[in-house]
Amino acid sequence: MPERTVTIEGIGFWTDALPSWQAARDFVASGAPAPDAPRRPSPQLLAANERRRAPETVSVALEVALAACNAAGRDPASLPSVFASTHGDLAITDYMCATLARDPRTISPTKFHNSVHNAAAGYWTIGSGCMHASTAISAFDATFAQGLIEALAQLGDGAEAVLLAGYDGYAVGPLESMSHSRGLLGGALVLSRSDGALRLRATLVDGHAPAATGALSRHAAGNAMAPMLPLFEALAGDGDVVLLPAGPERALRVELAHG
Repeated sequence: MPERTVTIEGIGFWTDALPSWQAARDFVASGAPAPDAPRRPSPQLLAANERRRAPETVSVALEVALAACNAAGRDPASLPSVFASTHGDLAITDYMCATLARDPRTISPTKFHNSVHNAAAGYWTIGSGCMHASTAISAFDATFAQGLIEALAQLGDGAEAVLLAGYDGYAVGPLESMSHSRGLLGGALVLSRSDGALRLRATLVDGHAPAATGALSRHAAGNAMAPMLPLFEALAGDGDVVLLPAGPERALRVELAHG
C-alpha cells in the first residue's frame, strides 16, 4: 500500500457511558464518564419504527456515522462509505444458529433481515438516501485498519471524501467462547483529500501493534472493535503516532498532524 495523507474532517464516537466524541475526549482528559449517558444509541437518521427494529450494532454504527458527517458538515447522501465490523451481530447469529437447530420454521423475518454482515451499510444507505458505493469489511482484529486502508484506497482512486465507521457489539452463546466481545462500541471518521487542520498519514509496516493501554482502550477493552481505540485516543489527546493491527505480522502506522 502506498503512503497516503488525508484530512480528518469529522469524528463520531459512542460506547457505554461515553455517548459522543466530546464525552470520549473529556474522558481521556479527566477519566470521568458522561453523567446520565443513554443506555442505547438512537440514530436520528432512521424513522422511529426503523430505530425500534434495528439491532444495537446497526444503531451504534449509524449513530457514529451521522455524528462524523455532521461534524464534517457533509451531507450523508454525498459520501461513499466503509462499514467495518469484526463480527457483525453475534447475538443475532447465535439466535439464528439456535433456531435453525431447534425449529427452523420459527425464524424471525426481522432477525433474518438483520443477520447479514452489511446490515448497517444497508440501513445507512436507506436512511440517508445515499446512492454511492458502500463497503462492508471484516478482518478479525485487523478489521478497523483494513477498513481505513479501504477508505484511503477510495480516496486515492478519486473519491473526494469517504465515511469510515467501525463498530461491534456483544457476543453470546457458544460463539462467545470462541470470539469474545462485550459492550457496544462505534467510531467513525470522515476522511477527505482536501487540505485541513487535522491530517492523517498511514503506512503499512512489518511487525506487531503494541498492547493498547490508554483510557479508552481500558474502558472498552472487551469489545471486538477495541483495536481501533489507540487512534481515537491519539485524536483526543493530541498524540501523533499509533500502530494498529493490520494482519499477520503487519501493522498500520498512522501519523497525525494537528494543525
